Amino acid sequence: MTRKLTILFDLDGTLVDTAPDLMGAHNHVMKKFGFHRKNLGDIKHLAGRGAWIMMQRSFKEEIKDEKVKKEMVKEFIDHYEKNIDKGSKPIKGVVPFLKWASSEKIPMAVCTNKHERLAVDLLKKIKLEEYFHYIAGCDTFDFNKPDPRHLTNVVEIIGGDINKTIMVGDSEVDSQSAYNAKIPFILVEDGYTEKKTSQIPHNIAIKDFLNFEKIIEKYL
Repeated sequence: MTRKLTILFDLDGTLVDTAPDLMGAHNHVMKKFGFHRKNLGDIKHLAGRGAWIMMQRSFKEEIKDEKVKKEMVKEFIDHYEKNIDKGSKPIKGVVPFLKWASSEKIPMAVCTNKHERLAVDLLKKIKLEEYFHYIAGCDTFDFNKPDPRHLTNVVEIIGGDINKTIMVGDSEVDSQSAYNAKIPFILVEDGYTEKKTSQIPHNIAIKDFLNFEKIIEKYL
């Protein structure tokens, strides 16, 4: 029987731990331009709004020249694109869950503030792309999270019902987008955010995706 539920996922810090490769690109740029590098914890706090904004948040206080900023961001994207799957790994339990959901014919999509081509490339290289009906990045539409249309447009495109949709993410941006779209939000703890779990509105919080199907079954 085909299920009516649709599941939307954030990408970085939710489905995939991308911090090692984001840090590699970030520190490559900082070293090249003569600025301070960051550690893994710093990157996780900076990455919640997408790689592009992560870079700007990182160097906004010490670099005032807009031309230099643009050069650094371009260097970041170029390096990251070439090394996008060197250290990035699916979050624990993600692959078994996606296989289960696919076997149950549950439509799934990705709504990320990563550029669409980078999101698609990463998911292809780590062999997760096949599980998703649609992948929407920060540049897929004229708007992105926390604008609810980032979510509602995707649900409409894949033929889902927004009233039978849930969002899974790891940050306040994901939470806000879900609540703006008036859908339940499941928080993946210890994600790419500076906020504590208690500071991010959510319906359910999980550590990883082990046994996640038991939670989803309640929504079917």
